[in-house]
Amino acid sequence: MTEVADNTTVDGRYRVTGRIGSGGMADVYLAQDATLGREVALKVLHRRFAQDAEFVERFRREARAAANLTHPNVVGIYDRGQHEGTYYIAMEHLQGRTLKDVVEQEAPLEQLRAIDLGVQILRAAGFAHDNGVIHRDFKSHNVIVDDAGVAKVTDFGIARAGASEMTETGSIMGTAQYLSPEQAQGQPVTAASDVYSIGVILYELLTARLPFGGDSAVSIALKHLNEPPPPMSEAGVSIEPNLERVVMDALAKDPAARWQSAADFGAALEACRPYVEARRRDAPVAADAAIPAVAGTGATAPAAAADGEQGPARRGRRKRWLYAVLALLVLALIAIMAFAFTRPEQADVPKVTGLGLSDARELLEREGFDDVEVEREQSMAEIDRVLRQDPDAAESAPVDTTVTLTISRGPGDVRIPSVRSQSRAQAERALKDAGLKVSIGRRASEAVREGRAVATTPAAGEEVERGTRVRLLLSSGPPQVRVPDVVGLTRETAEARLTRLGLDPAVRTEDSDAPVGEVLSQDPGEGARLERGDSVAITVAREAEATTVPDVTGLARADAIALLEAEGLAASVRERPTRNQDEDGAVLEQRPTAGQEVEPGSAVLIFVGVLEVTGKPAPIPQPTTPAEPPPPTSTTPAPAP
Repeated sequence: MTEVADNTTVDGRYRVTGRIGSGGMADVYLAQDATLGREVALKVLHRRFAQDAEFVERFRREARAAANLTHPNVVGIYDRGQHEGTYYIAMEHLQGRTLKDVVEQEAPLEQLRAIDLGVQILRAAGFAHDNGVIHRDFKSHNVIVDDAGVAKVTDFGIARAGASEMTETGSIMGTAQYLSPEQAQGQPVTAASDVYSIGVILYELLTARLPFGGDSAVSIALKHLNEPPPPMSEAGVSIEPNLERVVMDALAKDPAARWQSAADFGAALEACRPYVEARRRDAPVAADAAIPAVAGTGATAPAAAADGEQGPARRGRRKRWLYAVLALLVLALIAIMAFAFTRPEQADVPKVTGLGLSDARELLEREGFDDVEVEREQSMAEIDRVLRQDPDAAESAPVDTTVTLTISRGPGDVRIPSVRSQSRAQAERALKDAGLKVSIGRRASEAVREGRAVATTPAAGEEVERGTRVRLLLSSGPPQVRVPDVVGLTRETAEARLTRLGLDPAVRTEDSDAPVGEVLSQDPGEGARLERGDSVAITVAREAEATTVPDVTGLARADAIALLEAEGLAASVRERPTRNQDEDGAVLEQRPTAGQEVEPGSAVLIFVGVLEVTGKPAPIPQPTTPAEPPPPTSTTPAPAP
């Protein structure tokens, strides 16, 4: 199995905040419903079952049926859907303990409290049965009890796997300790099967033990089939006899010998209440507190009539009338017997509403009703679910009577409308008007403005079953890309990588000792999120370029220095005496000469003419730099030799 990590958002709606528990078929997580702002319990199907198409179809149909059960004693199912290759159900999150925890901590329970809990469980079961849903796996683990004593049943109609699975014809499933005999044999499951399992729960509440145990599920199932449940008094607890009889009647091997409905079982438990209360007070029970008979049996009391004394004549006349009446009774009896031997066999029509068509046919045929007609009508119930029957359940009718079943042809298919570019509100309304459920997701799009509908999953135009959940994808704006690290790559490789991601490389070069063409830096750096078409600046190493020495001969000293510095070169100045007035202050010579290639920053030596005064010795030439002023030239005449 694969766990769902905290903070995972399931189906774009449910953010997982923690794990509640795990079972044979699913993990259960606490999650926050982002749409409605409430906590939910999220049951996520183990992936190994998600690969079984038949299992998934049962899971989907049963979850949909269970979602229609709204009752104070039934855990509400809000939603169902898919997540990363498996399926989930979102349901009401309850605060409280499982009934199994109550048993382990407090059993045997006080008898009135056991009656209260049992009646609540039976109300939930009866409501489900009336709506065509058989639980199939009633057990104390599947009942949550809050601090106020309110019981709620969970896992209605949801298939269980491994040691705890959904029951269907031909397979043995269900939790072994609570298994009805017909489930152990792989026979069809009916409401009577749930009655048996609830009887096991009450047995457990009152005695702190289960009726049957064993080393394996098979050995326990065989005991359900072949052994009577031990008397509850063997557990060492004192149970009011009427209450014990009511619970033990629910554990009859033959389904027909049990309470025939959850309502009957609940009424019998309620009728035990005054006996339990009276026993606590050691008081007699009122005459109207009668325990109903199980399985429709009952008793009648003979009526007595007093016969006064009569005269002989009157007695004679009465005797003749008596003979006449007896003769008529004999004739009537003969007629009744003749009719009984010649009329078709009668039987009670079994209840098949809520069953699938194949199960309904099988149950009717087993009771002798072979002539079945089928009428179909559109319904939100799943396909082939029996909606109505004629004759009604429990009516007595000849076995050759035609039983008409009205079954669901399903809610019908609808075509998913196109909602592209619509606002969220418009798109949701269009999908819901088409009879579809909606969950929200996001998808980047360059063509659709942020917040508007991009597409649906399944796609527009596809036909799906009415009530299917459709994922509405809203635009999150242009797609963003993650900037890769290109520092250290060659310019060509870096440009190719950025271009492939839809980014625009902006290149500048910089002198460096690094290999020519290597990327020295980038902006923005690795990990930044940009939209396609945005620029990423990269700085690439280049080799230092040679500089051509300009011709500065003939220029004035200041102009020559300025020209050399403009070309990135340094000027080194020496003065040279000259008697030519025109050469005073001008560059007479340069080294290197004009046109030579040198490295940037190299020094160029220039010789600047200094006018020589007659009779004075020429000054000693001194090298200078632009930053150093030239040495002062003395104007004092030299002494005569």
